[in-house]
Amino acid sequence: MKVTAESLHRVTPTDAALVLASVDSPAEVHMLDDWLGQQRREHPDARIEVLQLPADDDPPPAVLARLVELLDVDEDRSVVPVRVFWIPGGLPTRSKVVSLISGRDTYRPPKLLQRGILRKDPSRARVVAGEPAKVSELRQNWSDTTVAENPRDFARFVMRRAELAIERVELRLLGPEYKSPRLVKPEMLASARFREGLEKIPGATIEDAGAMLDELATGWSRFSVDLIPTLGRAIFSRGFDPNVDYDRAEVEAMRVALENHPAVLLFSHRSYLDGVIVPVAMQENRLPPVHTFGGINLSFGFMGPLMRRSGIIFIRRKLDDPLYKYVLRQFVGYIVEKRFNLSWAIEGTRSRTGKMLPPKLGLLAYVADAYLDGRSDDILLQPVSISFDQLHETAEYAAYARGAEKTPEGLSWLYNFIKAQGDRNYGKIYVRFPEAVSMRKYLGEPHGPMTEDQAAKRLAMQKMAFEVAWRILRVTPVNATGLVSALLLSTRGIALTLDQLHHTLQDSLDYLERKQTPMTNSALRLRTLDGVRAAVDALSNGHPITRVDGGREPVWRIAPEDEHEAAFYRNTLIHAFMETSIIDLSLAHAARADGDPLEAFWTQAMRLRDLLKFDFYFADSMAFREHIAEELSWLDDWENNVAAGGERITTMLRAKRPLIAGAMLRPFFEAYEIVADVLQGASPEISEKDLTTLALGVGRQYVAQERVHSNESVSALLFTTARQVAADQHLLEPSADLDERREAFVAELRGILRNMSEVEHIARRQFVARELDRRPAGGG
Repeated sequence: MKVTAESLHRVTPTDAALVLASVDSPAEVHMLDDWLGQQRREHPDARIEVLQLPADDDPPPAVLARLVELLDVDEDRSVVPVRVFWIPGGLPTRSKVVSLISGRDTYRPPKLLQRGILRKDPSRARVVAGEPAKVSELRQNWSDTTVAENPRDFARFVMRRAELAIERVELRLLGPEYKSPRLVKPEMLASARFREGLEKIPGATIEDAGAMLDELATGWSRFSVDLIPTLGRAIFSRGFDPNVDYDRAEVEAMRVALENHPAVLLFSHRSYLDGVIVPVAMQENRLPPVHTFGGINLSFGFMGPLMRRSGIIFIRRKLDDPLYKYVLRQFVGYIVEKRFNLSWAIEGTRSRTGKMLPPKLGLLAYVADAYLDGRSDDILLQPVSISFDQLHETAEYAAYARGAEKTPEGLSWLYNFIKAQGDRNYGKIYVRFPEAVSMRKYLGEPHGPMTEDQAAKRLAMQKMAFEVAWRILRVTPVNATGLVSALLLSTRGIALTLDQLHHTLQDSLDYLERKQTPMTNSALRLRTLDGVRAAVDALSNGHPITRVDGGREPVWRIAPEDEHEAAFYRNTLIHAFMETSIIDLSLAHAARADGDPLEAFWTQAMRLRDLLKFDFYFADSMAFREHIAEELSWLDDWENNVAAGGERITTMLRAKRPLIAGAMLRPFFEAYEIVADVLQGASPEISEKDLTTLALGVGRQYVAQERVHSNESVSALLFTTARQVAADQHLLEPSADLDERREAFVAELRGILRNMSEVEHIARRQFVARELDRRPAGGG
């Protein structure tokens, strides 16, 4: 790395300067003496006094006392922070890793090696000076922002300001990807704002608050900025293409946005790899590092200190301690105020089903408080979409669907996780950065009405989080894995030939192109037989497709035991087909409805949206209706045809492409039906665990009897949201007519499933017609 003199701050003292020099080795002292000699030659009339400070953050009493004396000499004297900057390079990686875990500066060579390094390459280090500040200015700032208790506290404050000034210079030399918070604990504990709030918490002590700040401590050492993304890339490159797929225009737009405001990167979460991919994406694109919240359960073994020095903020699972909640809130506020970027999974946990989960608002509330408290004039919520062609974790998720318990994390778990990445080729990783959401737009001005109106603030946060999730979904590219899995799941175990797969996929591809839905190259290649062959070959051997050979030609199917894994991939793209699927079911309903068919169509469309709201994201009611009408505009004279009802609607369905409601939504409505069926006669107070256990048993029975169409409908994961649907229908509350309403709900769900069967019947007839058209003339 080349560093030129023009890159550095040069001190230009006028009358007097106090140089605070952080040097503690003979080699560094020698460099400091040379630098001071140069300054005195250039400014012969200046009075330059030097105080050598130790490298650590806690100076000896004698040094602190001397600094107190020097600060009292002249209020107009400039304080100039100085340090020796070591340019990266020269140390063995093993030594750097040990230093990273121990917390030492991994780019500063050991004292014994420094002279030898400089003899071989004098350009490896040079003295840098931070921006000077007058003692009077520092004292005023100390008085305004801290408790300002005594001269020793002022001296410590000056040392912290000097440290931060040097960090700013070094950041300009290294680049924005090395930006990291420093001195969080001493700065916060000295803050008047922090102390004032602490006094309002009964029994709270500064010592307990300090211990909690130690628990939250994080940061990026210079070496960890380089090491962690490299390790992360090494982990996922065992099975994935090492070249992550980005949208370059999105990256550049985000770069500009991050230069002006702090941001919270909220990423979709389907794999533990997400926590690895985010820092890789930031480093590869030379963007500032993020500080990611993670559960304290991941702080085990050597991973705890390693991850703390790699931007991970470990937080407790339960936030029931008032002091801890206060410290965490103030910690978030400090990070935001200093314009460092935060990150966490918007869903709070991994999605075990493939579809996005509802957003969690807990941490977001702390960021909103920081904004409303005036810590920043705006905070950006940056959506991050992370998606994969395949994942090894789908087997784990399938086990959860069948009722298995989560495996606790630990060193053996970590080893197995890393090892599993090399089991086979998992394809590509896709990262997208859609336009950020402005907090200011939703919360208004800092210190505004929402500071006191908690209900309005919560509603605004819900809207913000929803908008982030919606933007993630809109940019997540549809891949070949999801499309092929959706198709083969819809055949209920029946195998298809390569040609059958190819011609059946074309309607869906036409639809996605018409909607301008983002697609991966693997999805675009499904236009060709070779592209389809590549997709099914990548998924064969039970991952989750089974290839059957030995006949006239190979065929592909999804075996019953692999349906849960295939469903994960299918669920990643349901959002792209949701509105057209609802149209399918609403048309089938309107064709049989009494009264006005057009009114019945719209009523059913809104009802389906309401039933599915716990599993999927939807636009608001007005926008949803507009989207439905826009989709129907592709069909000729749709309103008059729907209003005519009966056969005219059936004719519309026969002409519609694709007819995909069954492939996308049947498992969810079958899961709802199973739970609703189990609730008949059950106590209103039935626990979630008991309800899930009963539903799993009844579901397996119904699969055996072919009363439901697939194993994927029998899922503890789907039953969780099915219970929410039942609760939303007030079917878990005691009432005089509870049995009748539960029975009516079962009947409604069965009606929806009958409509779905009608749509599937028409889709099969479309398939048969294509098959007949493809037969050679004169064939039997």
